[in-house]
Amino acid sequence: MAKRGAPLDPEKFSCSICLDLLKDPVAIPCGHSYCSDCIKSHWDVEKNSGFYSCPQCRKRFRPRPKLKKNILLTGLADELKKSELQVAGPEDAACDVCSGRKLKAVKSCLVCLVSFCEEHLQPHYQSAAFKKHKLVKPCMKFQEKICSQHDEVMEIFCFTDQQSICCLCTMDQHRGHKTVPAAAERSQRQKKLEGNRLSVHERIQERAKAAKLLQQRMDAINVSADEAVKNSEESFKQMISLIQKRSDEMKQQLRSQQQTAVSELRQLQGKIEQEITELKRKDVQMEKLAHTEDHTQFLLSYPSVSALSEPTHSYSIQTTPVRYFEDVAAAVSASREKLEDILGQNITLTATKEQLFLLHPQPKTRAEFLQYSQQITLDPNSAHRELLLSDKNRKVIYTEEAQPYSYHPERFRRYLQVLSRESLNDRHYWEVEVRGEGIFVAVTYKNTSTAGSSNECGFGLNSKSWALFCDSNSFKFRHNNRLTPLSGPRSSRVGVYLDHTAGVLSFYSISGTMTLLHKVQTAFTEPLHAGVWFYPEEGDSVEFLKPQ
Repeated sequence: MAKRGAPLDPEKFSCSICLDLLKDPVAIPCGHSYCSDCIKSHWDVEKNSGFYSCPQCRKRFRPRPKLKKNILLTGLADELKKSELQVAGPEDAACDVCSGRKLKAVKSCLVCLVSFCEEHLQPHYQSAAFKKHKLVKPCMKFQEKICSQHDEVMEIFCFTDQQSICCLCTMDQHRGHKTVPAAAERSQRQKKLEGNRLSVHERIQERAKAAKLLQQRMDAINVSADEAVKNSEESFKQMISLIQKRSDEMKQQLRSQQQTAVSELRQLQGKIEQEITELKRKDVQMEKLAHTEDHTQFLLSYPSVSALSEPTHSYSIQTTPVRYFEDVAAAVSASREKLEDILGQNITLTATKEQLFLLHPQPKTRAEFLQYSQQITLDPNSAHRELLLSDKNRKVIYTEEAQPYSYHPERFRRYLQVLSRESLNDRHYWEVEVRGEGIFVAVTYKNTSTAGSSNECGFGLNSKSWALFCDSNSFKFRHNNRLTPLSGPRSSRVGVYLDHTAGVLSFYSISGTMTLLHKVQTAFTEPLHAGVWFYPEEGDSVEFLKPQ
């Protein structure tokens, strides 16, 4: 039991949907609790699917559970709210006068340059000596509002230097600069902030729609698989006991593919819901900044809060219904009259990997490829001693001089090769600028030997690596020591696309347009790394670019 007077942790009493302190908390059958309005809204979105899930543990319920008020959490949340009104937390402005346990500040004085709690603020209301003091909302980082040179409040924004200054600065080091009141500049940036919030809301709606479509897909797969199993069992029951073993194998194959398909979709759904959570968190930060009355604090926080990251994924989910396993039952029924044949044949599941990948269409245009853009950096611990890394390990140059690299077991010693630091096990696209001849741009497993014979460690010489050979006049592809000439325009820039899950690896010549040079379709069994192999020619280089 917690000790009397022990502080309550607000995070333990926060709703995982709105990320705020629980309001009218209710418990659902799995034991998790949410704000009443939050879980109702979440289930309203899911009602068309027929299932109602817990946002935390993903447990599904049917029919829609009845909500019961969590009396214990309600009392604890109320107690936490009362305590938060007094004691200053890590995100609150604390009273500068309080000794010992700091209380929340309710006002800051621009004349005293101090923040006060309710008790210590009273002299400002009661004494005429403080009548002309200017009180504002409490500031956490009060000293950041004060000019370190003139000890004046910074209420002016300098366009020339993009910083907040005080009125005395305009007559000193900022003389002649373009300046405006901080309030006016805040008004302009407030408009931009609202535009960014609108973009966040649109992205939330888009991701929510994608999540809903994915749920419908999973339900369709489950229903189709259940029907296929039922029909298969009915057909097998009419056969003699000799085919019972085959019946069990049939069910196992169906369930395995069902589990694989649903697992892939659930992973994608998890990514989308994670994006939604992050976007909501960003919206909360923007909303909090939008209501900040302190102009200087607003301008200080604006760059970090208003910045929006580019979407990391593009979701193109087909809405056309797909029957995944219906051909299985048909194949079993048709084979009923051919008992001898069915015992020796393999019933092929029609829900193939290619069919399921219709949910993840491969990119076609360069704009679609750029959605999976990846900045590759090279690993100095793997670089051969005659390879010089530069430009923050994004560029590698062959030099005859040995570099002062320390010993490392992963360093290549036989061939002039280097690996990327990044591990690649998702969708990735990157581009390289190749300067020189006889250079291999490769993708490989990391466990390739670094010092063995040629078939063990050379990119393209084994079954664990795939390499594009860039010569002065042509391209060639090499895998498992087999060299294949390729057709396509020669260019110094090469694009590489990897879809690890789908087993797709493609190389492109980039010269204004993208031209496919070679495509690999296989099953990757472990994470991959980008790599480069030089043939000796001093000054040759390869630079990993950030595609624009």
